[in-house]
Amino acid sequence: MASLKALKLRIGSVKSTQKITKALNMVAASKLRRAQQNATAARPYSSRMTEVVASLASRVAPGPQSPKLLSGTGKDDTHLIIVATSDRGLAGAFSSNIVRAVRRKADDLTAQGKTVLFYIVGRKGRPVLQRLYPKQIIAQFDTSEMKNPSYAEAQAVAKDIIDRYVTDGIDVVHLAYANFRSTLVQEPTIDQIIPVVPRAASEEPTTAKAAAPTAVEYEPDEEEILADLIPRNIAVQVYRALLENQAGFYGSQMTAMDNATRNAGDMINRLSIQYNRQRQAVITTELIEIISGAEAL
Repeated sequence: MASLKALKLRIGSVKSTQKITKALNMVAASKLRRAQQNATAARPYSSRMTEVVASLASRVAPGPQSPKLLSGTGKDDTHLIIVATSDRGLAGAFSSNIVRAVRRKADDLTAQGKTVLFYIVGRKGRPVLQRLYPKQIIAQFDTSEMKNPSYAEAQAVAKDIIDRYVTDGIDVVHLAYANFRSTLVQEPTIDQIIPVVPRAASEEPTTAKAAAPTAVEYEPDEEEILADLIPRNIAVQVYRALLENQAGFYGSQMTAMDNATRNAGDMINRLSIQYNRQRQAVITTELIEIISGAEAL
């Protein structure tokens, strides 16, 4: 049984931990609102950009002059997964949920005979992937100094990915991140960003007015427009993933720290009860000894 001194020290230690978790909860809550606003504001532009590029891809016949990012390599053998996680912990299972979804995707592709490579954005995803796939990580983009995601950093990631796609024999690129839903729900999502996924015929507008085929004229020309639009769309998708991850991280951290604060309070109550009972037992023992000594005299 722990001594009174040990119990008192443990209660003090748990109280100190509770102060830290409560402070982290308040910090995450204060940053969550701004991060959530940024993620919400980026969704319409990102979604519309994806729709426009997919619509163009469905109307353009792939050919020798088509951008490689649009038509692909003609193969489906090597897949690159961009794994976007956080750089910090104390956020529950936020990063591990993303990595778990990536592992399922990688295992499915490997079972189909595909080669899977990883491009890591954020530090928390690397240890597990390094242990399971040590030879399949081709690069890591350092975001440790990034306080808030910026479009310039998303462009840097997109440019690096495009360069590797063109030169390293990669056929398909996927982007894995956490889609922010609420403080309790951050949904791991894996989207294909290269080559462009054409819009299916069933997704086209079905109204009589919109059903008629539309003549599309490109100015200055088709290749130049798509050559500029597709890399921009990739950067936009990466930027949205970074914003979604930031909001998801703060939401997950706020929930985790709130749970930790409440658990610390429960532990303090249990330790206090144990301390009081043991202290009462010591006092009772001392009184019995005093009374017994007095009676013996």
